Parts: sequence; C-alpha cells; structure tokens
Amino acid sequence: MTLPRLYPILDTQTLVARACPVTAAAEAMLAGGARILQFRHKGQFARAAFEQAERVAELCRRAGAMFILDDRADIARLLDAGLHLGQDDLPPADARRLLGPEGVIGFSTHNQAQFAAALAEPVDYLAFGPVFPTATQENPDPVVGREGLRRVRRMTDRPLAAIGGITRSNALEVLAAGADAVAVINDLYPDPCTPETLHTRMEEWQQLLQA
Repeated sequence: MTLPRLYPILDTQTLVARACPVTAAAEAMLAGGARILQFRHKGQFARAAFEQAERVAELCRRAGAMFILDDRADIARLLDAGLHLGQDDLPPADARRLLGPEGVIGFSTHNQAQFAAALAEPVDYLAFGPVFPTATQENPDPVVGREGLRRVRRMTDRPLAAIGGITRSNALEVLAAGADAVAVINDLYPDPCTPETLHTRMEEWQQLLQA
C-alpha cells in the first residue's frame, strides 16, 4: 500500500475540548484534501461514539479516502474500516484473523526493539515515534528523534508513518529522515477550531507537503 504524506488523526477528545463537532471536522478535513483519516476515540466506545465513527466512515467512502479506526478491531470489522493498533491492543495476528487478508492494519512502535519485532507481524504499515515531544499521550514514550527514525527506515521498505509532535515547522525534516507519511493531531486543529479554520489548516498542510 501507499500512505498519503499527510495522515490526519480525527481525535474526538481534542475536538470536544475545542467545541468542534466530529462529523463537521471530518467533512472539513476531507474537503481540504485528506486521502486517509483515522478516527481516534480513547474513551468508552458507547453508542454515540459508534454512530460518529459510522458517519465518518461513510464520509470517507464518498470522498474516496481510506478510513482507519484506532484500537478497536471489532468496530473496524463492523464498519469495513482499516485498523490502527497500539502496543497494548489486540495482537496484529489476531486482528488479521478478524479483518481478513484485505483489511488494512497499521501498528505503532516506539523504539527500535518494538519496530524490529513488528516486522514479523501481518501489518500493512508501521508507525514510529514520538519523533518529538507530544501532548496527546498521557504517558508518552521516550522521544526517538529524527535519527531514530532514520535507523528504523533502514530496516524495512514497508510504509512508515512518523508520529508524535509533528507540526508544519518540522514535517519536511521528518519526511527527509525517511517517513512516508506524517501522522498529525495537534497541529491540525487551529484556535478557534471551526469547520472553516480546519479546512484552511488542511489546505496549508497539503500545500506544504506538495512542495
């Protein structure tokens, strides 16, 4: 598979904090050029969260964008979505049994040992980081830096997404260090965060990464 250079993460916690509706944010990101969108919901996956994910999945289908669900293999299967797994989630081999051979699965790694182990897993792409300090994790892993990214890049030709603290000011350096894509949360969400400002921010990102 090929990852788009920008991997936007639709983080429900961030959107609630900034009083921006999830569905409206997804529409703005897709209208701004997103070709992949991850739905990240770290709270209880109750009915309201499922309905949000269902709406975003449909928006992605209409836009021809890849829809990825964070953590939950069961919900990903229900929504015919891709899946992104963390180190403490369902093991990738078990998720593959659930999603089948065609389902897209990504897997987060946070150091060189985890990355090396992940190369044996049945996943389509790998994420590595945090490249820089990040505020979106309660207990973040140690920063790996651009040099750490360069080291793991040499270990595989599988698609590689860099994560953690990536902004418009450092994204090109991260891509130059070997990442195929940059996964972004905080720098996607302007203040104030509205569908209009989100759309503009997405366009800024697209212009930067097309340079």
